[in-house]
Amino acid sequence: MGETTHALVEHHDGPHAKGIRRWLTTTNHKDIGTLYLVFSLVMFLVGGAMALVIRSELFQPGLQLVDPHFFNQMTTMHALVMIFGALMPAFVGLANWQIPLMVGAPDMALPRMNNWSFWILPPAFLLLIATLFMPGGAPAGGWTLYPPLVLQTGEAFPFVVFSLHLLGASSILGAINIIVTITNMRAPGMGFMKMPMFVWTWLITAYLLIGAMPVLAGAITMLLTDRYFGTSFFLAAGGGDPVMFQHIFWFFGHPEVYILILPAFGIISQIIPTFARKPLFGYTSMVVATSAIAFLSYVVWAHHMFTTGMPQAGMLFFMISTMFIAVPTGVKIFNWLATLWRGSISFETPMLFAVAFVVLFTIGGFSGLMLALVPADIQYHDTYFVVAHFHYVLVPGAIFSVIAAVYYWLPKWTGHMYNETLGKWHFWLSAIFVNVLFFPQHFLGLASMPRRIPDYSVQFAEFNMISTIGAFGFGLSQLLFVWMLVKCVKGGQKASAKVWDEPQGLEWTVPSPAPHHTFDTPPKV
Repeated sequence: MGETTHALVEHHDGPHAKGIRRWLTTTNHKDIGTLYLVFSLVMFLVGGAMALVIRSELFQPGLQLVDPHFFNQMTTMHALVMIFGALMPAFVGLANWQIPLMVGAPDMALPRMNNWSFWILPPAFLLLIATLFMPGGAPAGGWTLYPPLVLQTGEAFPFVVFSLHLLGASSILGAINIIVTITNMRAPGMGFMKMPMFVWTWLITAYLLIGAMPVLAGAITMLLTDRYFGTSFFLAAGGGDPVMFQHIFWFFGHPEVYILILPAFGIISQIIPTFARKPLFGYTSMVVATSAIAFLSYVVWAHHMFTTGMPQAGMLFFMISTMFIAVPTGVKIFNWLATLWRGSISFETPMLFAVAFVVLFTIGGFSGLMLALVPADIQYHDTYFVVAHFHYVLVPGAIFSVIAAVYYWLPKWTGHMYNETLGKWHFWLSAIFVNVLFFPQHFLGLASMPRRIPDYSVQFAEFNMISTIGAFGFGLSQLLFVWMLVKCVKGGQKASAKVWDEPQGLEWTVPSPAPHHTFDTPPKV
């Protein structure tokens, strides 16, 4: 058996490389998944540090720590790092690790392209973060990069554009690989309607990525030509229209929001049935709802633009279509609750994060429905209410789901059980502080505090102070997560192949830790 395994390793990766060469040249989906996850953790800490700079400045009214221009650079970079550096690579890392294991494939379909799609990321982010040290500083026009403000960026501007092009290329390569793997490499007997929900959500997300990323590439290329080549796509003085940029950007930006949340839905749909010890309620309706969300995400983009002077018919269309997209999302929440109903539930750490996801993501969804209503949105637009809304969707939504997935599959990856006490401490600190951080921001927004400002009227002082305390509490509690990860990788109680009581799926049929090569003979489903 040992000789056979050695022969397979030699066939796949050449002689099994050691040290840095192993990580640079690997084409193994597990190694590449690990690289993505470690990279996203580092970026999560970098982006979090930027958020703490923002919240420190806002602890009290008046300019305290940083000048307004640097504050704007932090708000812009925080968003770019968190979205393109922390969340997207985390989900791609989970896809790399889990999809071949879940569909019974020996590896991803295009292993060399897989290596390439990861190794584009670190140079792209070095380029992006290097803009902080260039003359004129990093981009300071907000993560949406609206002209004409973003065209005032200093010498860093082309580097930002090039960095985003590289990140887009990496995402498109990863998406192509995921689609080919899922469509062509499923185990015999695994039809589409037998695939795990995580695989389904990623298949749909991959199509969204291929549709959305080139739109961003087009928009930022037009910005580049406006700045350096004398075109006037978005410059009103030359006959262009800055609002056209908003349309193009949000035609990318709205599917992007669902790229960040659909894999999260898949993760929660794996975890809740395991710890409720029941099959997922309404599997078919979950698949249909995910497809409906993906389709509708392309027809609601202009709900970000109700204050741009859109015609009334346009406002009505985007308001109604935005309310429609709440229906399939509501179906998902109903199905999770129905799965929990009368289940034999136990609250291990992954389940705690999953339940918190359902509750807090629903709050984010309800505030999104408030923003869908044109008359209300005109009041809330560009206030802290919007900041509270999308952070409730992306922090206790997307980030909690990634953390839940790590706790859920970590024993399968490392062969060791994590420290459950540390995990529960991490959960309760995160869940409490995330609400202390973001809940007061709803009230700041309702009282009309604008977003992206380094100074504010004294009437907003108390809620800003509470919010900043929550930010530091939440940030510091993530260090507990890092410590737990290090402890688990180094050792601990041995994990069985099944890990949990009644997990469903092929990944639980291989030993823990999952061997370097799995499913050399496809399993029968």
